[in-house]
Order: sequence, then C-alpha cells, then structure tokens
Amino acid sequence: MNPAIHGPYCLRRLSYIAPFVVSFTSILLLGVFFAKFYYLVKSPNVDLKGKSFTYLYIPTGTDFKGLLKIMKDNAILKNENSFAFVAVRKHYEKRVKAGKYRIRNGRSNNDLVNQLRSGLQEPVRLSFQTVHTVSELAGKLGRQVEADSASLMKLFLDPSYLKKYDINPDNVFVLFIPNTYEIFWNTTAAQLIAKMSREQKAFWNAKRRMELGICCMNIQQVVTLASIVEKESNKDSEKPDIAGVYINRLRKNWPLQADPTIIYAWQDYTIRRITIKHLKIDSKYNTYTHKGLPPGPICIPSRSSIDAVLNFRNHNYMYFCAREDLSGFHNFAVSLAEHGRNARNYQKAIDQLNIK
Repeated sequence: MNPAIHGPYCLRRLSYIAPFVVSFTSILLLGVFFAKFYYLVKSPNVDLKGKSFTYLYIPTGTDFKGLLKIMKDNAILKNENSFAFVAVRKHYEKRVKAGKYRIRNGRSNNDLVNQLRSGLQEPVRLSFQTVHTVSELAGKLGRQVEADSASLMKLFLDPSYLKKYDINPDNVFVLFIPNTYEIFWNTTAAQLIAKMSREQKAFWNAKRRMELGICCMNIQQVVTLASIVEKESNKDSEKPDIAGVYINRLRKNWPLQADPTIIYAWQDYTIRRITIKHLKIDSKYNTYTHKGLPPGPICIPSRSSIDAVLNFRNHNYMYFCAREDLSGFHNFAVSLAEHGRNARNYQKAIDQLNIK
C-alpha cells in the first residue's frame, strides 16, 4: 500500500471516527458514574437479615460517629461507608436527631438519610397501669422512654418543681390518668410530666368538674378516694356503692378503716389478710388510727374508680365486707351488728381455705 496515496485518506477517516469514539467513551463513563451513583444512593443498603423492620434508638447528644457505631453494633447496613458518603453529601452528619426510628428492610441510603434527617420518629405507646408506688411508676415510665427512672424520681420528689402542677410528692399519682398515650421516645422527664398535666386537664372536663361540686371534694381528694376504691374492688358495678360507704364515713367524721391503706403503709403487697399487728403500724396512711383521707393516692386509680367517686351511690351503708362466696363482690351493711355477721361468714370461708 502506498502511504502517499492512503495516508491522507486514513487521517480523514480517523478524524471522522474520532468524535464518535469520544462520545462513546463519554457515554460509557457517564453510565459508570450513574451506576455508581445508583449503587451509593438508590440501591437497597438496609439488610435486617430476614426481618421486615427494626427499631433504631438514637440517644440525645449522639453525634454522627456515634450513630455509625450504633448502626454497626445493630448490623443494620450492608455497607456503612456508602451510607456515610450519602449522609455527608446531604449534610446529615451535622443534623443527627435523637429518637426512636422504625427502619424498614431494603431501604436505600437516600431514603434512610431523609428519614433520619427529618426526624420522622415512631411514637412510643406509653402506659402505666397497675402501679403501687412512685418509684414503681418512675421505673415503668423509664423503661418506655429515654428519660431514666432517676431523672423522673428527682422531679417526683421535688416539692418546688411539682408546685406549678398543684401537686406534691405525696400525691404525684393525681397527675396520671391511666390510658395509652403517644409520646416520643426521647421525651425528657420534664416534658413527660408536662404531657401528663395536659392529659389530666383534658380528662377533668367541664362535666367532671361539675361533679366535683356534687361530691364536695377537690380533684386530689377524689383521686385519693378513688385509689382506695380501686384497691377494694375490680367490679365496676359496685364501685359507686363502695365510694358511697366511704363518703358516708367522711361525712360522719368516722375513720375510713380501709384495709388497702394499711397494705400501702406496710409496702407489702403480699399481705392477704389484715391482722391486729398490721393495724398497729405508725403511718399517716393508717386509716384506722387517722380520720379523713390519707395524704395522697395509694395507687393510680382507673377512670372507672374516679368516675365511681364522682358518681357515688347515695345509700345508708356504713360498712362493707367481701362476700363469703369469694366472688370478688361485697356485702353491704347499715349496722355494725349486720356487718359483724357478714365479716364472720367471710372469715369462716377464708379459714376453710387456710388463707393467712
């Protein structure tokens, strides 16, 4: 082949092909770039090993490095580096927000960063039924939110702090109305108490406040009496009758002689039978030796017990005693003699069962 003849032709041909080669190479590089971009940003990076979702807890004060450690410890990500790459470019590394997050399996880095950066938490369903003491309440709440029991107890025992809620360390239970509440996991102790105060105000609506006047008691007194009713019976149908007995005793300035307050004074919830020894305890919660209501509630009463006090049944009964059939219901009596017969029948029944 004669270079003199074919040289210019080859050069012309190369100059014609070169732009296509450059364009193809650019497209190829662009494709590689977008593939890598998709892998880093859009491809699934959350791998929960067969679970459909998990919860990620980010404590208050956690920085980005701490978050990466939490994710690694919980084996949430396939690749921590790709998550960090996306997080930094979306400026999340300086915007870590505390909370409880519901993380779905198969999420991409982009979706996960968007969720965490926006603070889209999963609310905690807070509940606190069957609580006997303030320390037990603090423990139960502390297991459901970030605020620990110690921080809650500190406020529960602080008279100056509680004063703004019109309560004191003896009647903290007044602030808590049993229900299931939605609250964020990273709620502080102070925020939790403020939330309960708002819920309490909502519970004490105009109708219930009007009923306060009928029973001639304030909120704290009603809740305190309701806590005794709560411990006397789990039968909602007879709670208004029990409340009526105690209100009759208060009106006549009789001691309440409520066995549940004796158990509370002893702080021994294994007691099944009150004896003379138990009645001798020196306590302001001993309603056999102290007239009137105790200083505060002996538990967190249910709504039904509170409403039973507000709507107590008017009758002449001054006594009540558990039925001898051990059904959980009670026999009511006007006179001490009648009550004595009821009490003997009940004592005989539990003696036969050898209940001490």
